[in-house]
Amino acid sequence: MKVVVVAGLLAIVTALFAALVFLYRDRGHGTRMVKALAIRVGLSVTLVAFLLFSYWMGWTMR
Repeated sequence: MKVVVVAGLLAIVTALFAALVFLYRDRGHGTRMVKALAIRVGLSVTLVAFLLFSYWMGWTMR
């Protein structure tokens, strides 16, 4: 379970960094930054849902 959480956090940080790169490259004229931020939000919601589900199922983080 730790691997899933760490992988999710790395994916979230990667999407956030990609949005920063797109912000500087597109200078506010493209939609790639918005898409990268939307992906980040989706990943965050998915990770929180997974953590809540794992708590409900009784899985522990050891």
